[in-house]
Amino acid sequence: MKLRLAILLLFCACFTLKSKAQVTFKGGNASLAQFLSSHIIYPEYSRQNCIAATIQVSFKVDAKGNVNNVAVQQGLGIDLDDEALRVVKMTSGHWDVASGYNTNLNIVLPIRFDLDQTRCGSVNNASMAAAIASYKAQEALQDAVTNYYKNKYAGKADTTNEAQIIALKKQLGYDDEFISDLLDQANRRYKQGDKSGACEDWNFIRNIGSDRADKFIAQYCK
Repeated sequence: MKLRLAILLLFCACFTLKSKAQVTFKGGNASLAQFLSSHIIYPEYSRQNCIAATIQVSFKVDAKGNVNNVAVQQGLGIDLDDEALRVVKMTSGHWDVASGYNTNLNIVLPIRFDLDQTRCGSVNNASMAAAIASYKAQEALQDAVTNYYKNKYAGKADTTNEAQIIALKKQLGYDDEFISDLLDQANRRYKQGDKSGACEDWNFIRNIGSDRADKFIAQYCK
């Protein structure tokens, strides 16, 4: 699935509101687009279910070029939002800030995830809406699984419920292939310098009852 990034007029306008001093990405908009394109990892659920969207991310840049107050201004409430937030946070330190720039200004960066028409050409708005609804419904089941294992590791779980939890894991597709894909994603994030994102993936693997990420957690996430 390919990814296109839309750097719209809204993005440029946010630099000049109420102030002539500007903040710019080092190398300009073309470099920003290249940075985002090379760092974004298309979330697996949205990729598999052919979900396309434009996620609007707002943030501020301080005098040193670091980003803060990163938030989804308009999104879908699914994994695309999380990935858009993650990669915008990674731009921290890559901004040139002119003297006198108003660091209270919000910058809005629209990131558009486009479908691979070869594989997703038959997808329509109704099927995407159904996939989004399914994702949100699965979140409650996911929380049941992760909360169970967190409690189990703390010695507080009712282990008589484990058969039910295993059935939920099967329903959610948390099998060896899923874990391998998540390990690969974590590895790519770590190589990008995103240790926090990698540790989030590794801890998620642990919290669905697998020990396959334990060595990475012990080495990198303490």
